[in-house]
Amino acid sequence: MTISATPAARIMALFAREGFTPVDPPIMQPADVFIEKSGEQIRAHTFLFTDPDGVAELCLRPDLTVPTCRWHLQHAADPAGEAKYCYAGPVFRYHARSDTPHEYEQVGLEWFAAPDAVAAEAQVLALAVQSVRAAAEEGAHEATQATPARQEQATPVPLAITIGDIGLMRALLEDIDMPPRWRARLLRRLRRPQAFHQTLRELSGDGERARTSLSPLVDELAEQPGMEHALALAERELDARQLELVGGRTLEEIATRLLEKAENRHLPPLAQEQVAMIEQLLTIRAPLKPAIVQLGKLADAAGAASRAAWQHFAARVEHFARLLGDDARRILFDAAFGQSFDYYTGFVFEITAPVRGAAQAVAGGGRYDNMLASLGGPDVPALGMALNMPRLLAALHGQEAAA
Repeated sequence: MTISATPAARIMALFAREGFTPVDPPIMQPADVFIEKSGEQIRAHTFLFTDPDGVAELCLRPDLTVPTCRWHLQHAADPAGEAKYCYAGPVFRYHARSDTPHEYEQVGLEWFAAPDAVAAEAQVLALAVQSVRAAAEEGAHEATQATPARQEQATPVPLAITIGDIGLMRALLEDIDMPPRWRARLLRRLRRPQAFHQTLRELSGDGERARTSLSPLVDELAEQPGMEHALALAERELDARQLELVGGRTLEEIATRLLEKAENRHLPPLAQEQVAMIEQLLTIRAPLKPAIVQLGKLADAAGAASRAAWQHFAARVEHFARLLGDDARRILFDAAFGQSFDYYTGFVFEITAPVRGAAQAVAGGGRYDNMLASLGGPDVPALGMALNMPRLLAALHGQEAAA
């Protein structure tokens, strides 16, 4: 009797045919890398421990992207050159729900220094869709040989594909005349929508009406700017409130933030037209063809950086049509999608399928161009994707989900 390959093995075979080399990074990883990339909130979902010396904080890998990046930097002959890796293995995340496993299989790929960024993005999404199809192949074959009830399970799982592009927001902010630190602040807060819109109101002047307990310090510093004065004011305020430095913030960081607030008092606020363009971008949610039209109009009004980002987007859509065929019609563009993701810098996507009667993500990925450089490696483009195998199999077989 022939034993069929597992869904993960079929997907890995697909990746191998496309030139991706299998790797198996260590399960145990340094915890600080994940916390730096994903924020302190990941601690609540990560299995953390210290080494026997009680010095280094370690963790069980919560995903395979960062471990694959580290593996590449440690083993590649030329870390700046093109490299294509794939993997299948366990990842570990803590969940409060008792019916959700803490360990589950993840299958995915990472692509460094792809020569054609647009084509690579489209190919990664196409491979994600093909992976779902590959995982379903055996079940569909078996169902055609079985009873009518089993044959119903061979019906293709309805997939929904959502894409976003954080690069469009980066380009728009580049086109708008503002201090670089304002731009950086908005981008840092992009993954927290409420904080992002609050910051946008402040920079447009609306937020200044709501004064805080620190406003008298900012007023005083605005009259006499300078780092020495800012340091003295910060230290005086901490002493007056009998507060200690917490959360890793230094006195210099607090003083710098006060000084920035004071300097803002002398800078012209963002114009309402500029704020409207930023907010308009985040409201665009449409199938690809109308999305191209709406983004094009906004780019023409914004400037050169936005027009270049729009051209990149339009070229990617052309690749989608060629690689995905009818599946390209399933794609929905949502400008706000992906802004809350951890380390993505541009194109992002997610594939959902019905699990336990509700749509759940079975695959996702995107571009993360600054990852290798932040790990001490070369500054090269990178993108990848991963599949949550328990969810995918639950969707394919109509079973209750995991993870």
